[in-house]
Amino acid sequence: MALPTMTPEQRQAALEKAAEARAARTAMLNEVKAGKLSLAAVFGRDDDTAKKTRVSQLLRALPGVGKVSAEKAMADAGIEANRRVGGLGARQREALNTTFPQ
Repeated sequence: MALPTMTPEQRQAALEKAAEARAARTAMLNEVKAGKLSLAAVFGRDDDTAKKTRVSQLLRALPGVGKVSAEKAMADAGIEANRRVGGLGARQREALNTTFPQ
């Protein structure tokens, strides 16, 4: 399927929107990394920034959690590698909260 043709103004607006989303996601992950925001708090957020963040990226932002431990926790909870926070079920969220209590 071909992408729709965009005017230069539409393209610029889309680029700005994407930059804002990346900045918001980075700010949220930095708060998680600093310990100001818990995993449960991110799960409780009802905004696109939290919902569209990949679970693996969120787990790796937790203090003391690296790629291997994040992958193991996701595998134990039955979470696919490309899953986003908004697509998690209640049991998967509970499993991650149990694995990484804060």
